[in-house]
Amino acid sequence: MTRIGAIRTSVVVGAILLLESLCRLGVISGKVLMPPSVMLANLTELILAGSVTDNLIETMGSVALALLLALLGGFTLGTVIHAFPRLRQAMDPFFASYYALPFFAFYPVLIVLFGLGRLPIVVIGFLFGVVVVIMSTLNGFDRIPKVLLKTAEVYRMRPLQAAIRLKLPYAAPYLFTGVKLAVAYSFIGVIAAEFIQASSGLGYAISYAFNSFDNRTMYALMLLVIILVTTVNAAFYAMEQRLLARRWK
Repeated sequence: MTRIGAIRTSVVVGAILLLESLCRLGVISGKVLMPPSVMLANLTELILAGSVTDNLIETMGSVALALLLALLGGFTLGTVIHAFPRLRQAMDPFFASYYALPFFAFYPVLIVLFGLGRLPIVVIGFLFGVVVVIMSTLNGFDRIPKVLLKTAEVYRMRPLQAAIRLKLPYAAPYLFTGVKLAVAYSFIGVIAAEFIQASSGLGYAISYAFNSFDNRTMYALMLLVIILVTTVNAAFYAMEQRLLARRWK
């Protein structure tokens, strides 16, 4: 483990221990927040009982599909927009204010368009994740040295060839930043959409537990979401570090 990794781990462990101590000492009421150890014990019971399996599969499937669409759409649109400077100038103000849009206000419209199934939830997850991928793609392409672009011209590469063989490999570290953010945003979009109107999924289960005053289940499921997002982001971070190390070599 690197020094930076050790510091990050120490900060996380320290925060958990502090929260545990505050809850155990009664500084934070048990009616408000449970100790992390109790949350973990409750989550273990739910997993062993199989109570979260179906909801977990529903949510992870929706997140995976939303993330896949966000990555494909984001990389493609980012490549196209970067190739047309005037189009980019027209789109930049939209990208700057994109996340100020109230996506969930359009949820009834999405239901009319796509029905009451999982598709509206996937669309919201996609809408949350796609623009951050586009912006990361544009940022990565902006940092490509001009000598590489001239090399593409010398070899008479077509725009698609240049994007696949030169631009995307060079911009890969910046693209990974977009991927990591898209993972978090896709989780946010899907789980928040499940809160609004869904009959399954982790968001629905958390909302149902909240409305039923079932704090044990609610905090256990919230902990599960945190663990899932942290694990996926850690996996992408490890891939990013390997890519950077190989690149420096």
